[in-house]
Amino acid sequence: MALFPSFSGLSGSNSSAESKAPADLEWLSNQSFSTEDALKTHQRATDRARAETEEPAGTSEEKHKERGDNHGKSKKRKKEKKKKHKKKRSRDNSESSGSESDTIYPSDLLKKENTDREEAQVRVSETFMWLDDLQTPTDSPFCIDRRADRANWQYKSLYRGDIARYKRKGGSCLGLDLRTQAVTWIDGGPEKKRVDKKAERYFSSSTRQLLQTRGLLALPILSEGSATNSDPYIKLAVCAEEQGSSTQTPESWVNPLGIYDPGTTLWLEGKGQPEVKGEQQSTEAQESNSTLLSARVEEFNRNLRENPTDIKLWLDFVHFQDELAFGSGSFSSAGDCDAEMRKMSLRAVLEKKLSIMDRAVESNPSDVDLKLEKLRLCKELWEPAVLQKEWKKLVFIHPNSAPLWKKYLLFTQSHFSTFSVSKVNGVFGKCLSTLSAVQDGSMVSHPPLPGTQEDLLDIFLQQCHFLRQAGHTEKAVCLFQALLDFTFFKPDNVKNLATRQQVDFFEPFWDSGEPRIGERGARGWKAWMLQQEKGGWVIPPEPDDDEEEEQEDSEIKDKTWPKWKIWLDVEASREANQWLPWRPDKTKGQSEEDCEDPDRQVLFDDIGPSMIRVDRADLQAQLILAFLQFLGLPGALTKFFTASSSSFLLDDLTFLEEGPDPERPLTSYDLPVTGIRAVGHMTCLSGCRRQAGLCKAGEEFLHNVLHQTLRLVPAQDQAAITLCWLQYEKLKVLRCLRSGNKRQMKSQGKRSKRLAKRLLKEPENRGSLALWREYAHLEWLLGNLEEARKVFDTALSMGVSRGLNDHVLCKLCFLYAQLEVEQALSSETVSTFPKAVYILTKLAEGASYTPFSGQINPVVILKARKAYEQALLSILPEQNTDSNARASKKHNRTSSLIGCFGLFQYLTMGIDAAQAVYSQAIQKLIPSHFNSEAADGSRRRSTIFADCEAVAVQHVALLRHHTNTNVFPLSRLRLALTDALSLLPSSASLWHLYLQTENHYHSAGRTRRFFHSMAKKTDSVVPYLFAITAEQRLKQLLDSVQRSRLPGEALPTLPVNGLSNRIRCLFESATGAEHGAHCPLLWRMYLNFMVCDGNADRGSGIFYKALQEVPWVKGLYMDAVQLFPERVQEFLDLMTEKELRLRMPMEEVDILLEE
Repeated sequence: MALFPSFSGLSGSNSSAESKAPADLEWLSNQSFSTEDALKTHQRATDRARAETEEPAGTSEEKHKERGDNHGKSKKRKKEKKKKHKKKRSRDNSESSGSESDTIYPSDLLKKENTDREEAQVRVSETFMWLDDLQTPTDSPFCIDRRADRANWQYKSLYRGDIARYKRKGGSCLGLDLRTQAVTWIDGGPEKKRVDKKAERYFSSSTRQLLQTRGLLALPILSEGSATNSDPYIKLAVCAEEQGSSTQTPESWVNPLGIYDPGTTLWLEGKGQPEVKGEQQSTEAQESNSTLLSARVEEFNRNLRENPTDIKLWLDFVHFQDELAFGSGSFSSAGDCDAEMRKMSLRAVLEKKLSIMDRAVESNPSDVDLKLEKLRLCKELWEPAVLQKEWKKLVFIHPNSAPLWKKYLLFTQSHFSTFSVSKVNGVFGKCLSTLSAVQDGSMVSHPPLPGTQEDLLDIFLQQCHFLRQAGHTEKAVCLFQALLDFTFFKPDNVKNLATRQQVDFFEPFWDSGEPRIGERGARGWKAWMLQQEKGGWVIPPEPDDDEEEEQEDSEIKDKTWPKWKIWLDVEASREANQWLPWRPDKTKGQSEEDCEDPDRQVLFDDIGPSMIRVDRADLQAQLILAFLQFLGLPGALTKFFTASSSSFLLDDLTFLEEGPDPERPLTSYDLPVTGIRAVGHMTCLSGCRRQAGLCKAGEEFLHNVLHQTLRLVPAQDQAAITLCWLQYEKLKVLRCLRSGNKRQMKSQGKRSKRLAKRLLKEPENRGSLALWREYAHLEWLLGNLEEARKVFDTALSMGVSRGLNDHVLCKLCFLYAQLEVEQALSSETVSTFPKAVYILTKLAEGASYTPFSGQINPVVILKARKAYEQALLSILPEQNTDSNARASKKHNRTSSLIGCFGLFQYLTMGIDAAQAVYSQAIQKLIPSHFNSEAADGSRRRSTIFADCEAVAVQHVALLRHHTNTNVFPLSRLRLALTDALSLLPSSASLWHLYLQTENHYHSAGRTRRFFHSMAKKTDSVVPYLFAITAEQRLKQLLDSVQRSRLPGEALPTLPVNGLSNRIRCLFESATGAEHGAHCPLLWRMYLNFMVCDGNADRGSGIFYKALQEVPWVKGLYMDAVQLFPERVQEFLDLMTEKELRLRMPMEEVDILLEE
């Protein structure tokens, strides 16, 4: 019998027909099918169906009603016998099923068979056997099952478990006439909805895995006979048309005419397409990446098992867990999951890291770095109390480790839940007193480590700036006053005592009320002790005719302002005028009870534990310079205040805003901005008070400090302090110039000139070329060009004979020549710059100097060039260690000499010659300086950094000046900038030049890529700050154009979308980094940007997020008051809770408004 009607001819009784049928069509014939049995079964089913249709309707209704009654009775019985259900299960199944319900199930029918049927079933079942159990295989391994299945009659279908599952292709059937016959297919379940697979984007998980895999080499597949060495190129395969009939598709029984393509032929044959090689390569790439990750894990485990004391290997293995968990391959656990799943994955990774650190600490119990890494990981897992306890335990075990104390101090500063100013100040005192005991030898159990003295001074300065940022400027000033007295005016009879004993002797002097450093009549601790031994101290009363009487004026400028604005203005005003500690004036009969603000008085308990010994002369000079910088003096750059190492000190927005002056393209880099706000300048970020200097009392205090400290240091340090003083006066003049207030500039210019002349009249300063240089530059800035030239000529006539060996003379000549070049460009005179060339020539000659007369001999220029070349070769390092050591000793005069030679070559030969000089110098100078820095430690780090930065800035500034005045390819300027920034990523001057260069071009892609690469390479937050500044300037430009709505202004600007999101991502990346999380300037910029961009709700969240990292910064709270004025009382209560300095409570504002 044929399985299908259309093939019925194949199954006839004629054996000859069966023999002629193809062998591959035998499956269409079913030999076990009997036609007669099928017809009898069909006839019985037809008769039964006809009898049911002819049955009267009444009979069917009665049967239906009877079934319903039986069903209701069965429900009642079922409820009554529910408790005895377990017992009924053990009875006979036929009895229980019959008494419960008339509903028939297939399983019940099998259980209701009578005894005769069961015996027949046993007899039939004995005839069944497994095919594998047959001893002798027969031709017909079948048996007939004559037992009827009543379930099929009841449900009109077979049991679904007895039907084989298959996947049907289409809805037709073979052998049917489509015009007259059809088959209706009824599926068992609902059809599943087809989901079209969308094209995967670049951010999908599979694409990211493909990008993260290591690429496989795509090599050409060569034939066996092809030559690989002789062919210079890869030959292409010949196309099918040229190959002829030999390449045609071979004939087959499904394609006798050869008209189908290979794909159709394979489909007709029932075969599939071969796998694509690209998918195979992708799978192999992912497998290879997973294999590489597993190989690295095995390598780490093997190396750590062999070398368990390798600290760096342990830390690398911990950091590798991020790549292992969130990278690509089979180990990856973070795909396109939601936030909760990723959070769980992060926690799992943290716990895995912590287990690794436990093994590392167990193998290296005395290593501090591993314990610090463990505490850093536990910050997100442990409770604050537990974490605080572990930190205390760690510093107790390692009390002589200064880096550990710095980490602990930063933790206590930035841990908001346990933060308060008094607690952190106490931790600073505990740290300094402990390290002082270690340095003295009082703590016998732990010897002092190398560099403890530098670390002590570093921590002390960090404490002073912490108090300044928290608003407690009085305590910070008193700390400096006390340490200067404790260092320079120490009596001889206590110098050999331990530090704690010296502090005990110092306490009576501090509480005696005698004048301290910076106050009138201050004579020091030593003189007071001598006078006490002789019988007391008598202070003659000094009349204070200049006493301020301006306090009677009202502090409120406009009573119509809202209360929050009045509070901000008065608070900033008191910050600027009342930052000095209050002392009772004994000549007026004042006492401590007369102080209106008790916080202005500083007790000895607040400063006593922080007293340290500073015995080395270089550190003593660093202490004085750090105090001067704290008061606002420029040029006092120390190793403690570099932006790369102390990002938590950056809080001045002028660090990003005050770039080079376009009117002074060569000389505007003389006074770089440090980014650290001076005392008395704490205001909101957006509305800063840009006063030229300090208040009247502050200026008097500063002058007293300078006069009193100049006699305490050697002559070389005296010159440096005096130079800082004169540069401070020049800085105030520059600020008046930028403000545009001519009246203020005129009065400030007179005071500065008077001070400069007074300093130059002193005998020790008459021959100081540095002071002459600053005075001449001051006259030039005030517009007195002829007077400035006279000062320059006078200074050159005194010291030009020193020649190129004097770096101070080189700096003077370099500045003089730069000013002449700028003046010639502004006056549009001849482009040969004869005055500048004459000055640089006279410097190289080293002979007597005469003012410029208008002629220069070409032979003199050649001799000067030769002298410059020899001098430059003598200071540039070679490849040996001796020359490197010599270069590190001569680094002070390197930048000035290179600048003079580069400018001389530019003026006489052109920009190519100047660039050759700078390229040669930078190639040899900067690597040698960094090597000497690594060898010499951190003692001369800031000076080396400043010298290398000066050379790079001179080079880039000269290229930029030439680009603005001549036709010059911009690519060379970009190359110089990128090379310099790659070596000096923390240089604000270079970043300002980079932004100015790229600001004229609207293709931001190059700039963004460079910022991204620099942020990944360095640990400094400065690249992030300037990247954010660049994006914000671009956004301001676009916003101004869109607001103008003028088509003429909108033409030069291309539309850029998504800048707000890009800036927010930059802020998130910067604050998420370890070196940017504690930067006050970064958080304040982030808060201001979010609120100004219209996201006040998100800005509020950013404020509370910033409190978790920088809770000590008072400026952050003042920004919040300005941006969220309706919540001013909430912020003031928070400041009071955390003990930040609040100079004007809101209740006092109400009292002043009532008056």
